[in-house]
Amino acid sequence: MGTRTTVSVAAGKSAASSQPKVGALIRARRRQLQMTLQELCDAAGISVGYLSQVERDHATPSLGTLAQIARSLDVGVDYFISAPGVEEGQTRASERNKFSVDGSSIVYERLGADFAGNVLSSFLLTIPAGYRSETVSHEGEEIVYMLEGAVTFRIDGDEITLSAGDSFHFRGNSPHAWANETGEVARLLWTGTLPLFRSSHPARPALRSSKAEPGKKTSRKTTKMKEGLS
Repeated sequence: MGTRTTVSVAAGKSAASSQPKVGALIRARRRQLQMTLQELCDAAGISVGYLSQVERDHATPSLGTLAQIARSLDVGVDYFISAPGVEEGQTRASERNKFSVDGSSIVYERLGADFAGNVLSSFLLTIPAGYRSETVSHEGEEIVYMLEGAVTFRIDGDEITLSAGDSFHFRGNSPHAWANETGEVARLLWTGTLPLFRSSHPARPALRSSKAEPGKKTSRKTTKMKEGLS
């Protein structure tokens, strides 16, 4: 009897651990859309108490309920249950897609991957001499690491110039702008919680790419982004 009980408990723990933990992903997506618990519950047809338990992983929703929640959050069910593969998270220096936004002279290289619940974006930026951004502010934070050249940042009335090897970490809600005031091209690594070039739904914004596929039409569902880091 003792042996059977041990096996049963172990099997139960194994089954529980194999169930996908979707609570944190649901909460992160809800907050990304600035929805309250009540608003999501009203849209999905579930109770606040139950959703609160789901978000804390104290309850596991059925596939049908998860589909209702996903639909209310404007994503597919696979957003919460699909895990990114190794291939999706890596980039190769010789294969990275380089692109620029319409009207911008900056060249971007995407480093980060898009997967359920991710909050970081990361890019390599090549900035031409004389470039100046507009002044912006937003939620989240940013980290900049200079690879080549120099860029001058202006934030809350202060001014700093970063050269190769220098870094700068700041909150995005402080009004900030930056410029390459030198006669040389600058390159930097940008990482932040600002969803740069990532829309609030699965469809990605159309970008002008240096490796555009011949004959492939880009979606007209684009996300308006400000030029530059912000």
